[in-house]
Amino acid sequence: MPEILTASQMREHEQTEIARGAVTGLELMERAGESVVTAIFSRWSDPGPAQAVVLCGPGNNGGDGYVIARLLAARGWGIACYAYGDPARLPPDAKANHDRWAQIGDVLPWDDAAIEGRIDDMESGLVIDALFGTGLTRQMPEDTAKTWRGIYPRRFSNPSGPRPHFIAVDIPSGISSDSGRNLGGAFPADLTVSFHRAKCGHYLDPSDGPDRPGGGASMRGALVVADIGLPQDTIPAAARLIDRPSNFLMKRTGHKFSHGHALVLSGGAGKGGAARMAARAALRIGAGLVTLACPPKALAENAAHLDAIMLSALPDAYSLRGMLGDERLNALCLGPGLGMSRAQEMVPAALWGKRATVLDADALSAFSYDPSLLFGQLHEACVLTPHPGEFKRLFPDLTEKLSGDDPTYSKLDATREAAARAGCTVLLKGADTAIAAPDGRVALHSATQDRAAPWLATAGAGDVLAGLIAGLLARGFQPFDAATTAAWLHVEAARSFGPGLIAEDLPEELPKVLRALMARDADRD
Repeated sequence: MPEILTASQMREHEQTEIARGAVTGLELMERAGESVVTAIFSRWSDPGPAQAVVLCGPGNNGGDGYVIARLLAARGWGIACYAYGDPARLPPDAKANHDRWAQIGDVLPWDDAAIEGRIDDMESGLVIDALFGTGLTRQMPEDTAKTWRGIYPRRFSNPSGPRPHFIAVDIPSGISSDSGRNLGGAFPADLTVSFHRAKCGHYLDPSDGPDRPGGGASMRGALVVADIGLPQDTIPAAARLIDRPSNFLMKRTGHKFSHGHALVLSGGAGKGGAARMAARAALRIGAGLVTLACPPKALAENAAHLDAIMLSALPDAYSLRGMLGDERLNALCLGPGLGMSRAQEMVPAALWGKRATVLDADALSAFSYDPSLLFGQLHEACVLTPHPGEFKRLFPDLTEKLSGDDPTYSKLDATREAAARAGCTVLLKGADTAIAAPDGRVALHSATQDRAAPWLATAGAGDVLAGLIAGLLARGFQPFDAATTAAWLHVEAARSFGPGLIAEDLPEELPKVLRALMARDADRD
């Protein structure tokens, strides 16, 4: 899984390499500018001399902009280069590149209204955002509002009409590179070119309301991560990006009992649909056996819907403890359609059994009145799968921090803290799904841009995800690996099916997804 970094991790890596004499800041800036120009003309063919507006900020991101202006001018492009702030106060490397550009072209003082008018008049060409990059931690300055007005409506209201291409250097200005939060007035991009590693904010997508309509993953457009010559293996990552599943998905040998037995608990009559979908998902992902346990009065209803999935009457928690005397039942799933009162009874019995356990939906909300009662019973083989509302009920302080004054505090941070507190794996659902283990490992699956799966916004999709995790746990996956693999498969099945998806379709689409993975692995061999 590829690594993603925070802004401070990236700065530390650059400074370490500069301090040991492996590279200079000027060399890195030149490579960054070159990589942006290369990425632009790899995506859009060079139309020959055209017009570019280059917006250069008061830091090293602005220095990258001056390099880009110089390289485009060398191709014959007409450049309008605007400097935000006093160029005399630029950091040394950025100042050096400002001076190089000033020898061949004009540096225009920042004029918000003039920039808006110039962009409004452009029917082609480029607008380069090299204003603030990864360094900004506050709302965009007021004197960039008219420039925003020149960019934002045309980027989203007229995406294919005659207009310039908008390019962000490292990250769109106004987006927190750590949390993805739109700090206010962020500039959207068609293409973002980052350096060495993607940043967390490229894939996180929080939304703070209508005045900040979209976070980093929505605003960045296409993302190119350019190699600028830094060592690839000497830096700790903030998280890893889930980009492919485990190689152990395919069954190679054995019989049904060698692939585990998952037990899914159901609610009462008329409430069993969610558990049935979870059970179906567990079976489709390869659990050798799956049993759905329900109140006796719900047996007939569930029997009418299920064939390969076994049924068992489960009247109370005492009966569940008895069932767990069978050690072949090695994974449990509780929550989907379980009901609050039944969850309060069944969850302690399930956790007493010390099996790999997925807790979702009602199994989480049933303890919102005192989350510590749940945390005190959890063990490392558990996986909690809250959506943001359930997460807020269990971890209200962490949710408050997410919307608080620190824009660098991210969903990844909150999920990591939650996993440490709960002592087990936590999967915080969303288009940007964060997964953390109690040992501090964090992974992110971002269903945005080319991985977007908006059809998952449908009732029951989360129940299927819980079942996928339970099925993988039954097969012997470790909790963190089961959660990361299931998150990828969940989205891949939705993308494979496409529009019109309902939750029942997800388990039935899995064979197609698995066949595609087998074909891919065969091609690699």
